[in-house]
Amino acid sequence: MGKKRRAFSLEFKSEAVRRLGERRLQGVTVAQMGRELGVRPDILRRWDRQLGGKTSGAVRAAADLEAEVRRLQRENDILRQENAFATKAAGYFARELR
Repeated sequence: MGKKRRAFSLEFKSEAVRRLGERRLQGVTVAQMGRELGVRPDILRRWDRQLGGKTSGAVRAAADLEAEVRRLQRENDILRQENAFATKAAGYFARELR
């Protein structure tokens, strides 16, 4: 005899998708969330695609903003390093001219 399929309520699915969105911001993978909820990761991804537009739009916007902030911080770090190098090089060449 085959296994009986589990049925999940819409409430459970939407809560799982909401939590998935929040936990992704913390760096938790879909596989880890699946283990926590007792659901296969591919099922969670399907629910996210189906319900994502209704429940996690704000979470996705926040994730996009955080990614943009990280990108800008990296760019800022590079620019600071380049500026520090240019300042040191200018000081070196100024000493040579004296």
